[in-house]
Amino acid sequence: MNKFSRLAATVSTAAIAACVATAVMAADIYVIGGKPDDPFWSRVKKGAEDAGIVAEAQGGSVTWLGPQNYDNLGPDAAELIRQAIDQGADAIVGPDWVPEAMDPAFKAVVDAGIPLVIYNAGGIEAADRLGAMNYVGAVDYKSGFAGGEYLGNAGYKNGACVNTLPGAANIEAFCSGFNDGIKAAGGTGSVLQLPATAFGDATAVAQAVRAHLLQNPDIDAMFAIGDGDTNATVSGIAQAGKAGKVHVCGMNFNDSILNNIQQGTQDCAIDQQGYQQGFFAVSILNNFVNYGVTIPTREILTGPGVIDASNVEQVIEGVKAGAR
Repeated sequence: MNKFSRLAATVSTAAIAACVATAVMAADIYVIGGKPDDPFWSRVKKGAEDAGIVAEAQGGSVTWLGPQNYDNLGPDAAELIRQAIDQGADAIVGPDWVPEAMDPAFKAVVDAGIPLVIYNAGGIEAADRLGAMNYVGAVDYKSGFAGGEYLGNAGYKNGACVNTLPGAANIEAFCSGFNDGIKAAGGTGSVLQLPATAFGDATAVAQAVRAHLLQNPDIDAMFAIGDGDTNATVSGIAQAGKAGKVHVCGMNFNDSILNNIQQGTQDCAIDQQGYQQGFFAVSILNNFVNYGVTIPTREILTGPGVIDASNVEQVIEGVKAGAR
């Protein structure tokens, strides 16, 4: 049983409020996130660790748990959630990537009296369904929609979303949103679905994109679900001899993505502000466990934001300053 639930079991709610107002409980917060070499998740982890500086100063800690790969994402993530419970977490942060596999583990968190924040994937719907305090992150469907709408409004009519993590709820929502966004702007959308082993495999993604474009010459827009896959998509377009003819938007960004936008090989990137996701989620739980502070705005949105040629220089300056 975690520290907060042990306290709740022995004193009244009024007494809890009095205790947390006068004493720090030293929150040990566990954060479930992506694999260590995933560029997007490294920014989320940095945000969580920066918020953890405050937790550590108060005697607590922040522990990051991530899978080694995404081949068995839902069950592996569920096991990490249970591991956090077993290790005595006082609070847990996690993305609801694959609800059918992960929801039972999240419900075990709540049943154990451990405060929970859902972040990055699942939205406020998952937070409500699971009994979590808050949702922190972008709305996956709206992020994809923003990419599709952007490319559609630019005049491109036939788009394909490159899905390298089929079955992950947030990725499916990206692609669904993209297709609806380009349709809303007068185009049509489809999905190029690859096995999960292709995620982060630049060669596999580039080859699949090249083959798909050669088989479907009418495609003039593509959307990728992560920065690594976006770079691979740009490469596959070039390999198909379609550079300048097939336009690209993708989720998240890194230095090479910003360079793509500067050079004109990529039209836009959709920013979820991953650093903010980790930072806010850990801060919310640390303040709750220590002081009983709650955030009444339960859905805390960190995106989507669009990065394109009009603001890429400002984003680059933000990266240099450590703020993006």
